[in-house]
Amino acid sequence: MTKKLPIFMICLLPLAAQAMTVERVVSPGGVEAWLVQDHANPIIAMEVAFKGGAALDPANKSGLAEMTASLLDEGAGPYDSQAFQQKLEDLVITLHFDAGLDNLRGHLKTLTANRDTAFDLFRLSLTQPRFDKEPIERIRSQIMSNLMRETQSPNAVASRQWFKAMFAGHPYSRSPHGEIDTIKTIQKGDLRAYVRDQLARDRLIVGVVGDITPAELGGLLDKTFGALPAAGTAAIVPEATPATVGGVTVIDKANPQAVGLFGAPGIKRKDSDWYPAYVMNYILGGGGFSSRLTEEVREKRGLAYSVYSYLTPLRHAGLIVGGVATENGRFAESIDLIKAEFRRMREQGPSETELANAKTYLNGSFPLQLDSTEAIAALLVQMRLDDLGIDFLDRRGALIAAVSLDDVKRAAARLLDPDALSIVVVGRPAGM
Repeated sequence: MTKKLPIFMICLLPLAAQAMTVERVVSPGGVEAWLVQDHANPIIAMEVAFKGGAALDPANKSGLAEMTASLLDEGAGPYDSQAFQQKLEDLVITLHFDAGLDNLRGHLKTLTANRDTAFDLFRLSLTQPRFDKEPIERIRSQIMSNLMRETQSPNAVASRQWFKAMFAGHPYSRSPHGEIDTIKTIQKGDLRAYVRDQLARDRLIVGVVGDITPAELGGLLDKTFGALPAAGTAAIVPEATPATVGGVTVIDKANPQAVGLFGAPGIKRKDSDWYPAYVMNYILGGGGFSSRLTEEVREKRGLAYSVYSYLTPLRHAGLIVGGVATENGRFAESIDLIKAEFRRMREQGPSETELANAKTYLNGSFPLQLDSTEAIAALLVQMRLDDLGIDFLDRRGALIAAVSLDDVKRAAARLLDPDALSIVVVGRPAGM
């Protein structure tokens, strides 16, 4: 559901520009959170994640995690949907949930003065969601409308087909948004079962930033999460091995341009080659106008409107993925150039200048990404999900600075096989 978000009219020096200390807080009841205190502003942000996400959806109920997440703020405890939303608006509280393949996430932002009420509303949404008929049918209708629109989006069509091909037979092959036929079948009992079985303390990750002390947070953690089940169901998502067969799949659409998605197996976040691969991808296709793909495909030859690549570290698989959009008559040439750049990086690696510039940018731009309390709270959660350690922020810069030319060449040789690229294109590309 799309809602207006409250605007906090406070503009001070971002916390990311200051020294940042991450503290581990464990409540009397054993609930753990990572905390960054910031008492300059009367604001608190909390991010939570429950491990599991849409990958745990039954095949005949795909979209269940997302539909559940969309309904958690649509009424809870004594408040129906309208009363719940009015309470949030009156107290200038942001509270919402979303679901991806690997996690269901919750987001809370409040003024310090409304802290206790905000955390209690968050508690109610997790422990006493109402799932009344009107919001269920309204959210169902919205999701189905979005799914219909996806069928007209070349990017969405390409993404769905690409993941089906890369992860055939694995839950990652299914879109977290579900299908129209599966969304139709989801009932109140399915939603309640999801909350009962999946929203448990053993799957919970919490990050908090703002105007709150460890002692204050400890008590709130127990009040907010203490009533959740201690453990979720034993459902396990198996490790996935992405396909390596390569090849091109064309989905015929009478579009003025061809939109393509390409990719291959990558690496997971804890892999020892993560930082070399991260730097390598920035040089190849992750650096916007400074990347090789943009320079060669767009700037020099004017072949594509956009071209890029990125690393996707899922919990049970790693990917390197990219996209390109161009005229139907020039798509094949664009793909040939992309493959050539994969091959050049694989065989030659980057230059010393490219490596130095990439490391400077990746370290220098990082604090700019942490421009709000909620962005920092989300990072704390991701640090725990990826098992990076509580001192990660102190070590990140050195980890990137330590990447050498040989490291990048090793990662490129491991990951960049142009013949292994699986390509899905939506349009009518000439010669393919």
